[in-house]
Amino acid sequence: MAVARPLLPKKTSISEDYNLTNHVLGLGINGKVVECVNKKTNEKCALKVLQDTPKARREVDLHYRSCACPQIVQIRDVFENMLSGKRCLLVVMECMSGGELFNRIQERADSAFNEREAAQIVRSIATAISYLHNINIAHRDLKPENLLYTSSGPDGALKLTDFGFAKEVGVNKSLQTPCYTPYYVAPEVLGQEKYDKSCDLWSLGVITYILLCGYPPFYSNHGAPISPGMKQRIRDGQYDFPTAEWATSRRTLKILLDDC
Repeated sequence: MAVARPLLPKKTSISEDYNLTNHVLGLGINGKVVECVNKKTNEKCALKVLQDTPKARREVDLHYRSCACPQIVQIRDVFENMLSGKRCLLVVMECMSGGELFNRIQERADSAFNEREAAQIVRSIATAISYLHNINIAHRDLKPENLLYTSSGPDGALKLTDFGFAKEVGVNKSLQTPCYTPYYVAPEVLGQEKYDKSCDLWSLGVITYILLCGYPPFYSNHGAPISPGMKQRIRDGQYDFPTAEWATSRRTLKILLDDC
């Protein structure tokens, strides 16, 4: 397994190496992701700006260390610059022009992915998660919005991004903070006990379920992001296959979810 280089942000101005644009590629909890262009190679890249804090440093460091895996969005450069009087980390990544897996699920709402298509997607995600777990990193926010395609065509590769909830684990390091997105959270994360990186496998099982039918196995009946009833169903593993579309694939998926 390749050993990642230590993260050493460049102190020079990003404008020396990249032309910045106003083309917004995406929106996240930390703000816009905009397009920039490498002056030497003319490669279009994605620029994410984070206020320079210990949490942001951890996020960028874990993402950077994971880039030896081709199923993870690649970081091209990291700059430490002052913007509007604040020290910021400017993270330049490969441009994922194919959009989110979430969008493709929405587009296929009336005709969910068949098992072969779902298997290819799950294989890509599982490869990324396996790599992270082998270097003792838990992602903790595995969801379709954080899975991006390199292009919009059928040959576009699917890659994992957004390490904002990621954390290093190990023999002397465990997880206890309840970081999660409601639909995909593992039952142990909702409790008070410590948990480990296997929480990502539950999220993968939920994504698999959604791919095959178009809706999540756990949801709030009242429209809220999460409710007491939804939390209880997640803790108890109470999910169902309520429609005829599960007739041929529910046994395989049940085995996967039970194993998670």
